[in-house]
Amino acid sequence: MDDSGVCRWRDDAIIEAVRWDELATVAILTTSFGPAIDDVFWLLGGSGGAGVVVPSEQVPEGLMQRLQELPGFDNEALINAMTCTEDRVFPCWSAAKS
Repeated sequence: MDDSGVCRWRDDAIIEAVRWDELATVAILTTSFGPAIDDVFWLLGGSGGAGVVVPSEQVPEGLMQRLQELPGFDNEALINAMTCTEDRVFPCWSAAKS
């Protein structure tokens, strides 16, 4: 994560990326597989179809705070996602609604 956006790397190459100025949606995916394995994923969707899936164990420092600063970010959805043990998606923010 930096001032331009968020990306995931594998083998020295970017595999997923979204720029802050193209961020269109934020959601949290939960699964019933935890707690033995990662079961919470941040879904950051871009306006051009780009996006990043960030497993909770790889969330960079400051990401949650930056997302919570988005106008209209749904903190209740965040709280519900963090306590969920089922397969669900929790929409937290949409550029179309802000």
